[in-house]
Amino acid sequence: MSLDTVVEDIRDEARARAEQIRSDADERAEGIVADAEADAEEILEERQQAVQRQIEQEREQTLSSAKLEAKQMRLEARRDVLQDVRASAEERIATMDEGREELTRALLDDAAAEFDDGSNISVYGRADDEALLTEILAEYEGYELAGERDCLGGVVVESDRSRVRVNNTFDSILDDVWEENLRDISAELFDER
Repeated sequence: MSLDTVVEDIRDEARARAEQIRSDADERAEGIVADAEADAEEILEERQQAVQRQIEQEREQTLSSAKLEAKQMRLEARRDVLQDVRASAEERIATMDEGREELTRALLDDAAAEFDDGSNISVYGRADDEALLTEILAEYEGYELAGERDCLGGVVVESDRSRVRVNNTFDSILDDVWEENLRDISAELFDER
C-alpha cells in the first residue's frame, strides 16, 4: 500500500467519522430542538391556562363586587324609602287634630297609674300642645305643666317623690310600633309577601 492510499484511507475514515459526528450532532440538535419546542408548548399551555384562570377569577370578583354594590344600593334605597315613610308618619302625627285630645288623655291616664296619690306630678309636652295640656291637667289634682319636650305630642310625666319618669310621647309609641312592625312595613312596601 502506498502512502497515498493510506492517507486517502485515513481521510476517508476521517470524513466518515466527521460525517457520523455531524449526523449524531444533527440528531442531538433535532432532539434538543424538539424537546425545547415541546417544553415551550407545555409552558405556553400552562401560561394560557393560568391567564384563563386569572381572567375567570377577576371576572368572578368583578361580578361579585357588582352584585354586592347593587345589593348595597338596593338596601340604601329601601332605607331611604323607609325613612321617608317614617318622616311622613311623624308629620301626620305632629299635625293631627282629630283624636289628639283623646289620645293625650289616654297617655296621661296610663302614666298616672304609675304614681301615688298626693305626689306632685310634673308633666312635659310639646310646645304646640300647651293649651291642650293645660286644659286636660286642670282635671288632675297635683299635676302641673312643667315645661316643653321636643316631641310629636303626648306626655312625659315625673314625680317629685320618686325617680320614676314615664315617657308616653307619640314618639315613643311610634318607635315601639315601628320596631315591632318594621318587617311587615318593609314587606308591604317592597312586595315581599
